[in-house]
Amino acid sequence: MQRQNELNWDEKPSKQQYIIVIAIIIILLLAIFAGLYYIVIGRKDAGVYEPNAINSEITVETSAVQDEAAAEDPQSAQNQTTTELGVKTDITRILTAEGAAETSEITLGIDVSRYQGNIDWEQVAAAGIDFAMIRVGYRTMESGEITEDSSAKYNLQEATANGIKVGVYFYSTAITEEEALEEANWTADFIAQYKITYPVVFDCEGYENPKSRQYHLTKEARTNLAKTFMNQIHEREYTPMFYASKGELEADNKWLTSELEKSYKIWISWYPASAYPDTAAADYSGAHDMWQYTNNGTVPGIDYAVDINVAYFGYENEADAKSDSAPEQVEADVEAGHTFTEITETVTAKEATNLRNIPSQGDDSTVMLTLYNGQTATRTGTSTSGWSRILYNGETYYAVSSLLTTDLTVKIPEPVPEENIQKPDDGIQTVFTERNEPVSPKIEVNLRNIPSVTSEESKVVVTAQYGEVFTRTGINEELGWSRVEYNGQTLYCVSSYIYVYETPAE
Repeated sequence: MQRQNELNWDEKPSKQQYIIVIAIIIILLLAIFAGLYYIVIGRKDAGVYEPNAINSEITVETSAVQDEAAAEDPQSAQNQTTTELGVKTDITRILTAEGAAETSEITLGIDVSRYQGNIDWEQVAAAGIDFAMIRVGYRTMESGEITEDSSAKYNLQEATANGIKVGVYFYSTAITEEEALEEANWTADFIAQYKITYPVVFDCEGYENPKSRQYHLTKEARTNLAKTFMNQIHEREYTPMFYASKGELEADNKWLTSELEKSYKIWISWYPASAYPDTAAADYSGAHDMWQYTNNGTVPGIDYAVDINVAYFGYENEADAKSDSAPEQVEADVEAGHTFTEITETVTAKEATNLRNIPSQGDDSTVMLTLYNGQTATRTGTSTSGWSRILYNGETYYAVSSLLTTDLTVKIPEPVPEENIQKPDDGIQTVFTERNEPVSPKIEVNLRNIPSVTSEESKVVVTAQYGEVFTRTGINEELGWSRVEYNGQTLYCVSSYIYVYETPAE
């Protein structure tokens, strides 16, 4: 038996039934409106976007994360124990620079430091890169000193000159609130003359290395240091952002992510097996605004592997610089992309080696001099990439390390067999007394095709330098000429410019 108040939909709808239907429709409309509002207006999460195939010309390979701070090989430092934490901040909105004309477009960018070498920013811009996050500096893990990235000014200068919008990041090893404030103010002062459109990022890694000065800090302490840095960046009228890996951020694992994501833009790193856009979004459920999807990208104009990022925001226009002063115009750091270990030792060439203006054998390098065996120079640094920094006659050059030696013993050529000594008729009837002895230039000497400096037929074939040792096969003491064998050629030189080389005593 039916209950009396049960609705019978087989009969003519009653007034009560009409009201229920209308209420259901209103609820559905409100739900749809709320969903659209969250997608268009609300904070972006990884699964919200329908990414486009941006810049398909950029090829990417994935690899494991490389911790730049750990690679600096820091020594043990005194740990400063502190129980004081920064003041907790209850900010209910995401901090952004006032007046920032931010859009909801998806933009493609890179993050770079001196380890990407000297970048051709014109090629980068042509490849379709929208923005660049540039490392401006770091605090060392051994001594805790703030250090400028040697390519920062050049990268800021050239990226903006080629129409690429820029943001920056600072690599922090702060252990006190005072140090975090110092880092933030140093960064803000450093970038004041540049047009910084994208965020200013707090980057902190390597803190679980026992040698790190941050090793003793709890995640609560580190989180509050990050807040101190980012709040000060906001006070200096820039948009702050926090960078960490997916694994560090999930479930408040290494940072108090649940607090950070309420107040600051979040930039995560997570490297899938197939890079974006094949992998459409990061496998991370937390709120985030930028995703670093590889650290092994290939971009035209950059000779080394580079991090590539997707930002779920952009900007209508480039920001203005905070300072009215124009930034200093700088040249590229010739050692960018190379890590030199400082050293001081005397070297010579094993035989002969070119001294170049930069540590490269590419079209962009120039051979300035040739160093020969016996000529000594001071080596001031060696790189893992196989180059030596050389100080020679007060100037700095670069040479391939494998062509240098610390063995300063000069190689003496073997005497030329008598039957191989050429006795040409030089046309001037110069008579030479036979010799077979090693000689070397006092400074330098021109080696000519004939024993004359006045004849129109006389040509300088090569100029020999101090330290080179070759064989004199004849001498005319009356006219002051010597006949020599040099690299298989019979040539002639003024005798007073050379001397008989004697092997140094042991």
